[in-house]
Amino acid sequence: MQPTPGTALTTALTVLTVTTGMVEAVSFLVLGPVFTAVQTGNLLLLGFAVAGEGGLSPAASVASLGGFTAGALLGARLTRDADRHGVRWFPPALLTEAALLTAAALVARAVETGDPTRTATHHAVTAIVGTAMGLRNVTTLRARVPDLSTTVATRSLTALFTLPAPGDPHPTEPWRIRHRLFAVGAMFAGGLLGAALLHATVPPYAVLLTVAAAVLLTAAGHTLANRRADNRMRPRRGGG
Repeated sequence: MQPTPGTALTTALTVLTVTTGMVEAVSFLVLGPVFTAVQTGNLLLLGFAVAGEGGLSPAASVASLGGFTAGALLGARLTRDADRHGVRWFPPALLTEAALLTAAALVARAVETGDPTRTATHHAVTAIVGTAMGLRNVTTLRARVPDLSTTVATRSLTALFTLPAPGDPHPTEPWRIRHRLFAVGAMFAGGLLGAALLHATVPPYAVLLTVAAAVLLTAAGHTLANRRADNRMRPRRGGG
């Protein structure tokens, strides 16, 4: 069942965008260099590594790409089955993502910030986080909130500085501008926060656990908002 558009969904996606920046801080600064959510960057890093430039290893990018693919398949299956049974899939998808991020954090306990060595443990964490982000991409794509993607800010940034095309039916709607600002600002804020935590010697696993907790709270908050909305829509019993 499609999540209901509105403030609750917009808030949830904005929070998730912040967590994307935090995840990528861990991925790029500790596990890689590699990206786990922004696969455009990951594919470029893989190309650089295959070309033998930059001292990059293709193993991290392959682990991320493999995990992301598995997560996307999982997300497609989860949302499709939920639609078939007429139940909401947004909160369960977030719960699954939080579980994957928690698993990644547990494995990442053996990973230390500042260690230049990239081991099988690093790649395992990358693959698990990539799976979570693959699931995330399917979830947010199917949520269908215009101008607010939790893993890609390029289009939102471009749209902020692009003049409306002739015949555009919604060239200046304020909510579209807000969504674009949310997407760009939240991504930057998340990257800044994640990097700042790592710079303050917060262990990578703790950052991932923080992200998992944020995703879990987002799922709980969205579920509560849905219940309140459903209660308001139900007809009241009794006389009047």
